[in-house]
Amino acid sequence: MNKNDLRRLYQLINAIPAGTVCSYGQLADLIGKPGRARWVGKMLNQSSDDISINWHRVLRSSGELAFAKFSDMAIQQKILLQQEGVVVKSWRVDMKSFQWQPSLADMLFVIEG
Repeated sequence: MNKNDLRRLYQLINAIPAGTVCSYGQLADLIGKPGRARWVGKMLNQSSDDISINWHRVLRSSGELAFAKFSDMAIQQKILLQQEGVVVKSWRVDMKSFQWQPSLADMLFVIEG
């Protein structure tokens, strides 16, 4: 992966609207890197100190929060999601209710190729 891929990933993460979530795999698919969910997670982990990235909106495909239950990061993620109106029950979000489905306009104009 190159710097352009990383830039596009961060743009995409920041395009996830408040009150919605996205999975690692969905992000990988949306930037044209299917099967690279672990790469997305690794890149987010490396940027965890960057508060300008909406990392808290990225979950496992099952809807589970990205961190171990009751860890400081899981608690922080849960709080941030709840502040945006996302319902978190048992450390999980109902993906059918809250998963972001970007429009074609989102993909064409938000994410520069």
